[in-house]
Amino acid sequence: MPQSFDYNEAFSRNIGWVTEAEQHALRSKRIAIAGMGGVGGAHTLALTRLGIGAFHLSDMDAFGVENFNRQVGADMTSVDEQKLDVMTQRALNINPELDIKGFPEGINDDNLEAFLDGVDLYVDSLDFFAVDIRRKVFARCYEKGIPAVTAAPLGMGVAFLSFLPGKMSFEDYFQMEGKPEQEQLLSFLVGLSPSMLQLGYLVDESRVDFHARKGPSTGMACELCAGVAATNALKILLNRGDVIAAPWGLHFDAFRNKMKKTWRPGGNSNPMQKLMLMVARKKVSNA
Repeated sequence: MPQSFDYNEAFSRNIGWVTEAEQHALRSKRIAIAGMGGVGGAHTLALTRLGIGAFHLSDMDAFGVENFNRQVGADMTSVDEQKLDVMTQRALNINPELDIKGFPEGINDDNLEAFLDGVDLYVDSLDFFAVDIRRKVFARCYEKGIPAVTAAPLGMGVAFLSFLPGKMSFEDYFQMEGKPEQEQLLSFLVGLSPSMLQLGYLVDESRVDFHARKGPSTGMACELCAGVAATNALKILLNRGDVIAAPWGLHFDAFRNKMKKTWRPGGNSNPMQKLMLMVARKKVSNA
């Protein structure tokens, strides 16, 4: 006979790193996660295992074989299944008491308010190339005073940024306003990864194709993202521990055995960032 679910027992091994009162507080929190792919699926399961009690989840795509290398929901049982449905069920398999509101049409202008309604934290998991809606989500979070974090899988590592109420905004840091899409994407890449630790071991630059909107990725990076994002979610939601906010960031690369704490005052208007943008433009134009 399957054992009946008990929240306190299910997440009892968290106690010690969090108090019983803190675990109870996490149970009352609602997190919005846009995208159920590589990082989004991993974020969802990591935060479910942390004991978060409610989610707003979005995705409009289905799993395919090409997702097997990095997406936790992708396997032979889920091919052609909707990512949102699969990840919702996997989260419910861990905590059947979860309150999950799904957005199967993805995030757009029509449902953005509903997606962010009542949430305590936004965790960005949108596709790298979804720059327009990403800007809108972060802007609305800033207006509503919702903390927002992004943990980007780069090579075999993770680059982390947070945008907190009263601190530097996403737009002030990345400075994409008025730029064409490709320039916005380059600004996003350079802003995410000021230290560019991943470039030292990229063995085939042709696999990075901005025009085809494709790039290489690894499952290791996605799992690292989930750990970093969930840890900072805990700190934000419990108001315990130092949370690095933009223009500060973190970049850990497991392949390089390196971690950098980055600081780019002025965001992408920083002279170092302007130089990196020039280099990135040349690489893309020569691809």
